[in-house]
Amino acid sequence: MIGIEELKFDEKGLIPAVVQDFETGRVLTLAYMNRESLQISLEKHLTCFWSRSRQELWLKGETSGNYQHIVSITADCDRDALVVKVRKDGPACHLGTESCFEYPLLVEEEDFTLDTLYALLQSRKETMPEGSYTSYLFQKGTDKILKKVGEECTEVIIASKSGDRAETVYEVADLAYHVMVMMVEMGIRPEEIRRELASRHVIDHKVKQEKMV
Repeated sequence: MIGIEELKFDEKGLIPAVVQDFETGRVLTLAYMNRESLQISLEKHLTCFWSRSRQELWLKGETSGNYQHIVSITADCDRDALVVKVRKDGPACHLGTESCFEYPLLVEEEDFTLDTLYALLQSRKETMPEGSYTSYLFQKGTDKILKKVGEECTEVIIASKSGDRAETVYEVADLAYHVMVMMVEMGIRPEEIRRELASRHVIDHKVKQEKMV
């Protein structure tokens, strides 16, 4: 354990704080703390930052309700940066996205996740690049997107029924893509799906209907 007095604040009295989702490990935002905001964060167990643009203290969630409940705060080896792990009540970004880091410049294959895909699709919806199939789907709207989801469900069934593993993988990827487009269109975030799945940890105890009445 170290104390605030051991930290190295810059010439403006600030220290960068990388905020990370405790549940998923995802980086949510990069903000700055001064001694006062860090002390408030430690006392309230809620993230409090120093807003460089407004030049005032900023308790995250005070106006939006999207509080960040602190699990841990760790300093780096040089004592001049912090990692703050939190459980959050809502989107981390003021734009309403799950994380402030939603706009990839480069994505290596091994780093490609459903969160990455969601961020790419969000970016396509915002910029609507010409010639993009994703832009086309968003332009056509919900009915077209849902029609494609239905078609891809059928393709998955056909591929799986035929026992063609490679084709099934291909069709499942198509289905996942179109479902994610639907989620972006409806404003459903991946974190909401993760929470719903996590809430089903007692699924083995569910009683399933054995036959239709």
